[in-house]
Amino acid sequence: QVQLAESGGGLVQAGDSLRLSCVASGRTFTNPVMGWFRQAPGQEREFAAAISGSGRTTYYADSVNGRFTISRDNAKNTVYLQMNTLKPEDTAVYYCASGSLPSYQSANYYYTPASYNHWGQGTQVTVSS
Repeated sequence: QVQLAESGGGLVQAGDSLRLSCVASGRTFTNPVMGWFRQAPGQEREFAAAISGSGRTTYYADSVNGRFTISRDNAKNTVYLQMNTLKPEDTAVYYCASGSLPSYQSANYYYTPASYNHWGQGTQVTVSS
């Protein structure tokens, strides 16, 4: 069983930065696709960013592209989400997820929650105006 533990959330002001971390433990194959999703109150969970097992390929939602950066340290089984220039609309619970393969042939798979088979408990990010 794979466990994912997010950390780094908090309350910040608009324009500030935060870095989320997600540590994977338990039985997992080497270097799966990793993703960050977020869910605001009353809204569906949405894709934020994803990274291939090698770290060479990244994907971002339009709403965060240019402000967020996903990265990974495979030696530490950790994936990061650097969030800059935060906006009030970034307020949400942020979830880390691990995929079933080191990479997907179609970009659409990276964006889809159903492509990920393990999820963390989430970390709250609140951005005040």
